[in-house]
Amino acid sequence: MSVLAGTQTRLLVQVFTGREAANFTRECLDYGTCVAAGVTPGKGGEQVYGVPVFDTVQEAAGQTQPNAALISVPPLLVLDAALETIAAGIPLIVIITERVPRRDVAVLLAAAVDAGVRVIGPNSLGLITPGACKLGSIGGPAVDVRRAYSPGRVGVVSRSGGMTTEIASMLTQAGIGQSTCISAGGDALIGTTLLDAYRLFAEDPDTDVVATFSEPGGSQEHELADHLESEGRAAKPLLCFVAGRFVEEMPGVRFGHAGTMVETGGSSTMAKIERLRAAGAQVLARLDDMPGAVAASLSGPDGAAARAQARAS
Repeated sequence: MSVLAGTQTRLLVQVFTGREAANFTRECLDYGTCVAAGVTPGKGGEQVYGVPVFDTVQEAAGQTQPNAALISVPPLLVLDAALETIAAGIPLIVIITERVPRRDVAVLLAAAVDAGVRVIGPNSLGLITPGACKLGSIGGPAVDVRRAYSPGRVGVVSRSGGMTTEIASMLTQAGIGQSTCISAGGDALIGTTLLDAYRLFAEDPDTDVVATFSEPGGSQEHELADHLESEGRAAKPLLCFVAGRFVEEMPGVRFGHAGTMVETGGSSTMAKIERLRAAGAQVLARLDDMPGAVAASLSGPDGAAARAQARAS
């Protein structure tokens, strides 16, 4: 079993004939993803890499039955593209585009919630279920993806797209595979947060441990900690790394993309670390501690309990 995407995934790509979309579509195909259709207005009837192109999402959905969509259009066109996809009944949308106006994101996320559609991003590199499929540019070309990612029982979610692959690669080199890895998106407002992803992994019988990568700014980590506290304990072992301790030594300086902009209140790196630890998560001092900590969790009583619960269910 996989989280969100697997061998059953049939992908639709918008806008299909652009250079960037064509490149990561080729990467997805090379990895084995079923790319069912592409959409580019005015290019209907063409083919790219053997994949049919349609003028509208509705037409593509009616003829090819995709169950996931990848959106890579200019920022000001994302809202229309997403609403068209939601209207077509496609249950999973991954938005690669960055710098989408926040109001547009709020509108499309509200529409997605009303329709029961899952959104990853904006500003996401996509997601991957190792050995099954990848959606987006996550991991790069298929040859690199196969080196970095391997099938297993660790769920990975990261606010940084690049660090999604870095963590997976570290685990793979240590002989530890992954169930699904999600680049949640680097913007301040995104569809699937760390908490949302953790809940998905907690319900997945083939995920025993969850690893997260966080950054300064925002409140996602506090929301995750609130959830853990409300549950009394973590449903599955949760290992977190929060980057940016050095930021607090340089007040007034902003780092990185929109999602890392440090805001006033309890969103500093140390505040996140303290909240997560108090809630029962294992917060690592160094990123390279991740493989050893994950291995210990998989072999420890919590990991064994998670596997027993999965078998029982």
